[in-house]
Amino acid sequence: MLHILYVVHDLSDPAVRRRTTMLKAGGATVSLAGFRRTAAPVTSIEGVVPIDLGVTEDGRFDQRLLAVARASLAAKRLFGTVLEPDVIIARNLEMLTIARRAKSVFGWTAPVVYECLDIHRLVLRNDIVGTTLRASERALGRGVSLLMTSSPAFVANYFTRFGQVSAPIELVENRFLELEKGQTAAAPLPADGPWRIGWFGALRCRRSLELLAAFTRHHAGRYEVVLRGRPALSEFPDFHGFVDAEPHLTFEGAYRNPEDIARIYGDVHFAWAIDFFEEGQNSKWLLPNRLYEGCRFGAVPITMAGTETSKLARERGVGLELEDASVAAMTEALEAVDAASYGAMKQRLLAGGPATWSYGLADCRALVGKLAALASPHRQPLAAAS
Repeated sequence: MLHILYVVHDLSDPAVRRRTTMLKAGGATVSLAGFRRTAAPVTSIEGVVPIDLGVTEDGRFDQRLLAVARASLAAKRLFGTVLEPDVIIARNLEMLTIARRAKSVFGWTAPVVYECLDIHRLVLRNDIVGTTLRASERALGRGVSLLMTSSPAFVANYFTRFGQVSAPIELVENRFLELEKGQTAAAPLPADGPWRIGWFGALRCRRSLELLAAFTRHHAGRYEVVLRGRPALSEFPDFHGFVDAEPHLTFEGAYRNPEDIARIYGDVHFAWAIDFFEEGQNSKWLLPNRLYEGCRFGAVPITMAGTETSKLARERGVGLELEDASVAAMTEALEAVDAASYGAMKQRLLAGGPATWSYGLADCRALVGKLAALASPHRQPLAAAS
């Protein structure tokens, strides 16, 4: 059976659980190591007890660099109990450093896969910080056997543009992970009450929050916004105070993915699929989880013109597109929707079936099979992954 060492930036990130689940479902055994952004250690992820590399802080790049340096120096102790892996996956640039260090210390021959699902603003700077980080990534990337990323715009606008990684590229979208059949989208919500907009996931965009607040205040109760997930408190002066003061915004806390996804998207009419965080760069290029999750369960996506998210929605004939980030543009798009047109939009979302927006068991097996093909031939992992 293929053995994958997955080295991650944040063990508490729900996306780490999703990828671990995907790899295990595909037929691999997984060892986990990573930093965390929680006070208490993460004791288990899908039955895997992770190696705790320490605590890092969101938005504190200097602190994260020190944490990476300490973990790299302690690699022999930290990874001493790990059986030699067949493949190493490093999630984000900082973890690529640690993965390469562990491989060197133990003399492992495992190929390294670089998983990059966001392009951080620091690597796009034109000053010494940006050029140094890109040079470091190019140096580390020379030994990479595969680049996994989630949006073709990341490839075109960053990896190809700057010549960062010459390895083959595997596009693994942020689709909903659906290993069990039988989940269904909820029936359309009534259109005679307030229209409900859901903004779920990593809540890090202050501009989105302020726009949604202004829009709902302007329409005095005709629209409501439900927020769920993990707010990046470093990006908001007072997230909870702001939301509590808004009459038509509600924060309903964290949720479980995939367990709660059908329910929470079934409770709203629209999914906010807009992100101005790192505007014009990462936020323009990404294809977020909430796009796929909302579409899978019938929440009509609201997208911003000129983004990769909007491009995908247009290609598939779904969603509402805003021309600009203003109350007027939101009003123009949403006031045109009535019960009949909303029902038609929801039906278009669901017409293609789950496979349009989800990854299933066959997709997990295919991914593990591609990773197995990278491994040393003498281990013959392909048969185990089939």
